[in-house]
Amino acid sequence: MTDTPEPSAPLESADPRSLDRSSPPLPPPDPMSTADIMESLVTSRLVGQLPFPLLTASPPALPAPDPTETDDLAAMTETDDFQHLSFARPPRLGDRRSWRPFLGGFPLPDIPLTLLILVIAILLIGIGLGFAMPGVSWIGTIGALLAALRILVPAWGTVLAKLLSPRQAGQILATMGLGAALWGLVHLTGLNAQLYRWGQTANWEAIGALGEVFGALGQILIAILAVYVAWRQYKISKDLTIQQNTITQQQTIDSYFQGISELVLDEEGLLEDWPQERAIAEGRTAAILGSIDATGKAKIIRFLSRSRLLSPLKRDRRLGRAILDGLGGYEEDRLHGVRVIDLGVMLAKADLQGTDLRWVDLSEANLFRANLSHCDLFKANLSRCILYEANLRGADLKGAHLFYGPVATATPRSRTELPDYETGAHTGAVVEGANFSQVQRLSEAQRYYCCAWGGEKTRRTIPGGCEGIPNRLEQTRSSDGEQGK
Repeated sequence: MTDTPEPSAPLESADPRSLDRSSPPLPPPDPMSTADIMESLVTSRLVGQLPFPLLTASPPALPAPDPTETDDLAAMTETDDFQHLSFARPPRLGDRRSWRPFLGGFPLPDIPLTLLILVIAILLIGIGLGFAMPGVSWIGTIGALLAALRILVPAWGTVLAKLLSPRQAGQILATMGLGAALWGLVHLTGLNAQLYRWGQTANWEAIGALGEVFGALGQILIAILAVYVAWRQYKISKDLTIQQNTITQQQTIDSYFQGISELVLDEEGLLEDWPQERAIAEGRTAAILGSIDATGKAKIIRFLSRSRLLSPLKRDRRLGRAILDGLGGYEEDRLHGVRVIDLGVMLAKADLQGTDLRWVDLSEANLFRANLSHCDLFKANLSRCILYEANLRGADLKGAHLFYGPVATATPRSRTELPDYETGAHTGAVVEGANFSQVQRLSEAQRYYCCAWGGEKTRRTIPGGCEGIPNRLEQTRSSDGEQGK
């Protein structure tokens, strides 16, 4: 025997056929047309409510659809045209928020009540003004104003919400509240009356003259402010330009490093500098040294020096290739060696002020009138270097090589004589006319050499003086002049 469910218990199946025939009959549902069911479904989708509970004893019975309505519903479903159902709850006949007249059984489009009132109010305004009926005009005006505000206020609120954040809106309202509070404070304390009485007795001519004075001062301050703003813009623009130039210069230097490395090295990383490759390397070096600042020049010199590209290397007599020294490097030959890059006159009159030139090899380089002031020349090789009228003011010369051999026999370079690196003859730098003021850590041997071969102008700039040191440069010139006669 089949158990009979309680009449009040809901069934999980919504199929009426699953109910026992002994169950009491349910009350007949309200008749609903197909259009009303579709409107109810759309309304439930918009407002998040269902037209009937999910679990009920029996869903509402659907009447047989009218063929005409079925065709209309199919057409609406195919075109997805639900524009007339754009409200939160679709209006129905008799709804207080809409007016849906019927004419011959065919429904007209839904008209919201606010729009209907606005249209009627506009008509009333027109009728009242046209037929001289002030009362009707007033009614229409008030109705149009209220209806328009009812439609526009939500839109304005949406626009303001997009334009202003809640914090900004609060700040604006706070400012308005502060102004209202100050206005009320002035009136409540009677300050407005005192200001009025003071204005009646004040000497406005003197106040006007004082205002002109303040106006002139204001114009002066505005001019000063404009000059300051222009100066700040110039400083910012200058700093940005310097930063951009620094970045561009560093990129140029990096490209030079890469190009030189690829030019003089073979696939195995060994030095392979043929004459044409050396000429191209010297040309690229001369070009870049003429287009960068002192810091960039110092970077180039340090790179070339530490890469042994400025040192005279011993060569194979047949192929001219550099010879390894057996210690992981290349063997130097100061007398007959060939440099990969010969600086020559590339650094003549160059500005190297305040740069780091420690351990660099500038031997035989032409530094005529170069600015080496405040440079760090620690352990730098300046032998046979031309420092004629160069500025070495404040430079650090600790350990710098100005010559080879004993200082007593060392002499400056000669155009005709080969250097002797054992005795120091013709291995020294040309220091005539150079400025050695305030040089740091100058050794006694360096001081003796500079005093002996620097001439009168150089001797006056050497720290500690040259007392007791002969002027061998003048003596040599005198002896050469006598031999010439």
